[in-house]
Amino acid sequence: MTSPFVCADPASLGFDLQRLERIGPFLQASYLDSGRLPMTQLMVARDGQPVYYDARGRMGEGRAALRDDAIFRIASMSKPLTSIAFMQLVEQCKVALEEPVTKVLPEFKNLKVYGGGGGSIPFAPGTPAPAMRFVDLLTHMSGLTYGLQNRTNIDAVYREHNLDFARSRHTSDEVIRILADLPLEFAPGQGWNYSIATDVLGICVERISGMRLGDYFREHIFGPLGISDTAFGISEGQQDRLVDAYQYAPGGPPKMIDAGPTSKLTEPGRFDSGGGGLCGTIADYHRFTSMLLNGGELDGVRIISPKTLRLMRTNHLPGGVDLTQVSSSLFSESNNAGTGFGLGFAMVIDPAKTLMPSSLGEFYWGGAYSTAFFVDPLEGITCVFMTQVYPSSTYPIRRQLKTLIYSALADSRI
Repeated sequence: MTSPFVCADPASLGFDLQRLERIGPFLQASYLDSGRLPMTQLMVARDGQPVYYDARGRMGEGRAALRDDAIFRIASMSKPLTSIAFMQLVEQCKVALEEPVTKVLPEFKNLKVYGGGGGSIPFAPGTPAPAMRFVDLLTHMSGLTYGLQNRTNIDAVYREHNLDFARSRHTSDEVIRILADLPLEFAPGQGWNYSIATDVLGICVERISGMRLGDYFREHIFGPLGISDTAFGISEGQQDRLVDAYQYAPGGPPKMIDAGPTSKLTEPGRFDSGGGGLCGTIADYHRFTSMLLNGGELDGVRIISPKTLRLMRTNHLPGGVDLTQVSSSLFSESNNAGTGFGLGFAMVIDPAKTLMPSSLGEFYWGGAYSTAFFVDPLEGITCVFMTQVYPSSTYPIRRQLKTLIYSALADSRI
């Protein structure tokens, strides 16, 4: 296998080298020198071949320069992997998208839609919810939420139970038991809200396969793809490779909140969060995006079929609308205008409305620590970006990177 850090001649793959080389200095001047980001790592590829790699900054406070094999908390970039895992089970007819989740999660048989209350007042009884389907989990149309939305009384109870950060607090069964007693934001299929739904989907993968999610990933995705440094938490001996994590602090540089060498991510977790628990390297995620670009196959190993992947990266929002028309979220890892949502991915359905260079059908997602990726099937371009500042809404860096990358594309295929 060619090292992902050995880049092909950009001109041979339709890129202008001088324009690509704007990216590193821009990151340095706009983010590193100002202390807005502690480190940046970027991989741009076309047809699976890297054309640009850049790494800047340090591993963390008082630490060495950023390593090429640095491990990052990829947070919600775990979601596409969990979605792929579930769709592998769909391909085997062990489950179907239209089936009710109660087939696997009988605890959800008496879910109710929010009818009032919360805080110091008990939740009102609410109305019985229509059956939640597996497709509702994949599309974030389940009626579930995140505590980090910080929008409703239901979000507040999620925070009380630490459902957004369940790794050291709850087992999979405990997460389901807690959720079963809480009301839904809306009836399944009747709205879009970025949520814990992919964690629930990962629990479904566990119950259907009989394997813990991390074990399932190793056997059915990571092993076949040659992904060796991505897991829920980090292994003994990898502490020096885990970067420090930071949180945005208004009026000053980001505050370090978790030092890599002493992180509790070295300790076994009670819960494998399919929605946000993975840690991994840029090289590993580049292999994952290369598989996606290649229709579900990489180096002769097929992970998912092209038709299944096509279904996943097609807009499933009712009536073909974009997220501006159905989303109730205060936060998600996407822009809403011109953006649809499929089975685990956001995708561009109207490039003009995004007000960014993009391609119709380009699909993507990101993580809460400002990591991001996109896959452009029309142009054959993939991008993986790593850094470590929470939350991802802090800076417009994803838009800026897309602008810089596409402005360096000299040979467009559309």
